[in-house]
Order: sequence, then structure tokens, then C-alpha cells
Amino acid sequence: MTDIFITVKTYPTLSSKYDELVCTAGITDAGKWVRLYPVPFRKLDWEQRYAKYQWLSIPLERNTADIRPESYRIKNINAIEQKNKISDWNVRRQIILENTPVYTNMNLLIEKAKNNELSLATLKPTKITDFIAEETERDWSKDKLEHLIAKTKQLNFFQTPDEIKKELAIVRKVPYKFSYQFIDETGKERKLMIEDWETGMLYWNCLKSTNNNEKTAIEKVKQKYFNEFLKKDIFLFLGTTKEFHFTSPNPFVIIGVFAPPVQNQKTLF
Repeated sequence: MTDIFITVKTYPTLSSKYDELVCTAGITDAGKWVRLYPVPFRKLDWEQRYAKYQWLSIPLERNTADIRPESYRIKNINAIEQKNKISDWNVRRQIILENTPVYTNMNLLIEKAKNNELSLATLKPTKITDFIAEETERDWSKDKLEHLIAKTKQLNFFQTPDEIKKELAIVRKVPYKFSYQFIDETGKERKLMIEDWETGMLYWNCLKSTNNNEKTAIEKVKQKYFNEFLKKDIFLFLGTTKEFHFTSPNPFVIIGVFAPPVQNQKTLF
């Protein structure tokens, strides 16, 4: 069993192989980044679901189908043990920022990814210049949906109607792609997509509170991620995508935003 402090949960994607998935990542008690994939998050029993900034004890094995160095599988999803949830921002800072490197140069991170030295990292941007929302596809891939429905029907002899309904209770696809535009220490402005679970859920909550006014919902999301977060001490959790780890000029996306309150530098560590 490995103790992992969960720092990242991405918004679910629909996979023709694994159904509905999230990528989960965290830092072990030995100060090592770990990616857990695939995790069918919504199929976990409620008592097994986990929160960000929570310690979990997990039986791990290397994910041999993924060459990225931090990629692992959960041997037995029913064996996950929940531990402390950490609400104190100072303790969160210590666990995350003391135990793992904090990068300020995207060129260095890209070079390390190309050398397969890492695929997960914490970046401290010099300045965040914008939060961008771009419209994208409104529905999941038809082929993947049909595959999931067919797979469920094949299993319905062994499942109750309620279980089949739960199987098809797919998380809605967010019809917008959210990104941060920022400058790192090289002075170059970059734009990276945000795949954080909380960003997607915030959009749906804002849409509900604005009577399905998408423009106002997006403004509310930006209010939090740009206006409010810029008053805090922002760090970005970055991860490469498996498909583009070696091929993209910049294989990283933002998989989490860590925004603790600003502290006096003398009290950080």
C-alpha cells in the first residue's frame, strides 16, 4: 500500500475502452508524483470516492501500457483506504511545495518531458494574463456512446434496471474549453487548457444559478479563476497527455490549479 496525497482530479472523459474516466494524480509520502489511470470514478461506491487534498492508502502497480514515469494502476479498487482530509492551506503548502520541485520555466519542463524524465509537475507562472473560454463540441463522441450503450446491454442479463441506469448516467460534456494564458520566467506567453474537475463542475453550477445563461455562467467561472485567483498565490499542476507526450511541441495541459492565500515569504516553509 502506498500513501498518496490527492492533488488532481480531472473532468471525466468518455473512453471506448474504459467507459467514463478521470485521471487522478497526487504526491506520495516519499515526495513522488503519481498518476492513477484509469479510474472509473463514478462507479466507485460512495464510501470509496475521494476528495482533493485527502490522503489515501492505495495498492499500486506500474501501468505498463503507459511509458510515462509516474503512471500507475490501482491493483484493487476495493482496497483503497481513506485517510485524513487536509483543510489547512499551510499544511497543504508544506505537503505539496516542500516535497516536490516547483518549476518556473516551461522550456525546462518540456525538455524533461521529451526525455521522459517527468510528465507531472508544479509550475509557478510569472504572470497569468487571461482566462479564455472557447466553444467546443457539445456532445460526447457518438461512436463512444454507442459502444458504451452496447456494452451495457451485453451485461444487462447480470444487472438490475437500476444498475443499468447508473451505468448510463454519464457526466455531461462541458461545451466550452477553458484555458489560462500566462507568462513564465522566459518571458514567453503561453496558453494551456484546464482539465480540472472543479472547473467543469463550476461551469455547471454557474449555469444552473443563471437560469441556463451560458454567457453569464462563463463570466462567473472567469470571475473565480481570473479575478479571485489572481489575488492568491497561484500554482499550476501540469500533466502531459499520453497521446502527445513525445510528439507535441508542448505536451502539457493544466490538470489542477492550486491557489492558497498569499503568505509572507518568511512563513512559506
